[in-house]
Amino acid sequence: MDIPLLQTAFDTVAARLGNASPTMAIILGSGWGEAVSSLAITNAIPYRAIPGLGDTTIKGHEGRLLLAWSNDRELLIFQGRRHYYEGYAWEPVAIPIYVAKRLGIRKLLLTNAAGAINRELAPGSLMILNDHINLMGSNPLIGADHQVWGGRFPAQSTVYDKAFSAQLTDACVEAGAEVALGIYLAVSGPAYETPAEIGAFSAMGADAVGMSTVPEAMLANAAGFQIGAVSLITNAAAGTDTIVSHDEVVACAEHSMPRMQAALLSILEKDEV
Repeated sequence: MDIPLLQTAFDTVAARLGNASPTMAIILGSGWGEAVSSLAITNAIPYRAIPGLGDTTIKGHEGRLLLAWSNDRELLIFQGRRHYYEGYAWEPVAIPIYVAKRLGIRKLLLTNAAGAINRELAPGSLMILNDHINLMGSNPLIGADHQVWGGRFPAQSTVYDKAFSAQLTDACVEAGAEVALGIYLAVSGPAYETPAEIGAFSAMGADAVGMSTVPEAMLANAAGFQIGAVSLITNAAAGTDTIVSHDEVVACAEHSMPRMQAALLSILEKDEV
């Protein structure tokens, strides 16, 4: 991990944010960007202006760092995420966590779009992560040790905070969403999974599959954050008669946006720092 690059990214963001004091960071995954459209945005920084972060290359990821207000407190919102499969190593994935840590934030909400392995998860429903499986073939903590990540060999017994996850579940239910708890499995992408792989993932106990979230969760867990994560289930994973496509993912997110926005607003209203 190129820590000097991460520090340069933080210095750039800190200079643009001035005296801001956000208390929670949010990373918005595929299709989630417009869920914050009703918040009071006070600052917006294009990713391209942040060294090491750079423009997103995936449809459905706006690529802006937002400062917003909700319930009389500031939020740091990454409107779109960078992915390991984009080919720029781990730094673009790690920068949001590093920046949030250096700003003094200790609470992180992760969102994503995922394919259902568990057939009881319907497209348009939400899944609160209670654990994950890392099958990305790599680990963002590989490399020289650095104190920002809290030292070698971080425990991962409870990556997703139980109290925060319960709060997320209650908030999503109150917003009228269909909600379940589940295990998210991360692969590197960018190809979708084969039916055989989905069968293997099901046997491993995974409920949903995607290409993100786990690296940020691992870094944030090592750095001492309280973490919650929500997946929008956009499709059934491979193994059905349906051919999975990114357009399907985006279309489901667009259709589900009122529910996603209501859920996110409910989460923010119920959140206690």
